Amino acid sequence: MIYTVTFNPAIDYIVRMNRALDPGMTNRSVSENCFFGGKGINVSTILKNLGIDSTALGFVAGFTGDAIVKSVREKGIIDDFIRLGDGISRINVKIKSTEETEINAQGPHITQEAFEELLGKLDGLKKDDILILAGSIPGSLPDDVYEVILERFKDRGIIFVVDATGDLLKNVLKYGPFLIKPNNYELGEMFGKTLDTDAKIEEYARKLQELGAVNVLVSMAGDGAMLVTEEGSVYRAGVPNGIVKNSVGAGDSMVAGFIAGYLETKDYRYALKMGTAAGSATAFSDDLATGELIRSIYETL
Repeated sequence: MIYTVTFNPAIDYIVRMNRALDPGMTNRSVSENCFFGGKGINVSTILKNLGIDSTALGFVAGFTGDAIVKSVREKGIIDDFIRLGDGISRINVKIKSTEETEINAQGPHITQEAFEELLGKLDGLKKDDILILAGSIPGSLPDDVYEVILERFKDRGIIFVVDATGDLLKNVLKYGPFLIKPNNYELGEMFGKTLDTDAKIEEYARKLQELGAVNVLVSMAGDGAMLVTEEGSVYRAGVPNGIVKNSVGAGDSMVAGFIAGYLETKDYRYALKMGTAAGSATAFSDDLATGELIRSIYETL
């Protein structure tokens, strides 16, 4: 079974305007949408769209938390969220006009007792289960939460996938995660370098392997993606033609597509193409991509 953890799920409230935001004045939108998710939930959604079940874990609170859980269930995803007693799950406001403005909320306070409850749920994972940890850590939890989780379960044969940045990612490499997915800018920032060639990206991806990562998938936006595998192979994927409508969830979709492709074939080249197709399909969609669109884009790569 695959398990995803979203520490701070959110409702993204998308407001579109036909003119620039005018601070201090009444502004009127031309359309609005709500999208329910968070990085781990996004991964679970794409997996489901590709026919693969997973269990979504995390923390929710208040009426917004109820709406997030309802949305997850409507997608057919198994959920096992922990309900917090106080606060509400986040509503992030994203204003799209001539420029994009985002207001990301803080989210509810996660108590130590609630975190211990999450660890108790994860205690049920078995050998060869996949645990996907994605995204930042809420301010109410210590910065070493990912380390605490991987340390606790490191000897159980669980397959770890970590999609995080900076020290949050670097500090868990010693536990040998099966897959990590920095983008090329995040990879450069980890080493204080500007990575402007494939050769440099490969060089520093291998440095992450030296620190413990098994496979390193580097997303490169419009330049595609690079995979450096545990076998030492390097695979490169471009991006298909299409109109980019949405950047939210594209990286999560790439992770989900890669895992789906790898589980299907155990072939890294295929997994990279499926991950690239999934990331591109979401970028070309208003919401997370459908399985049909992902597979049709895969055929063009």
